[in-house]
Amino acid sequence: MPKKYYLKDVVQMKKTHPCGSNEWKIIRVGMDFKIKCLGCGRIVMMPRSKFEKRVKKLISRQVEETEEK
Repeated sequence: MPKKYYLKDVVQMKKTHPCGSNEWKIIRVGMDFKIKCLGCGRIVMMPRSKFEKRVKKLISRQVEETEEK
């Protein structure tokens, strides 16, 4: 089962960005993810499948999870 990601979550990617940071903030969620590098501010958009393969771990969650009924 795929993990759920929310806006403003901070994730660690498997590869480091050329600026040296590997922490990214999620700024758009859907079929495509838009993430922002916390080191240099670069914004990258990628399909969900590629994003889920490249995420190493969730560092912090800004939004509390709500129960879906």
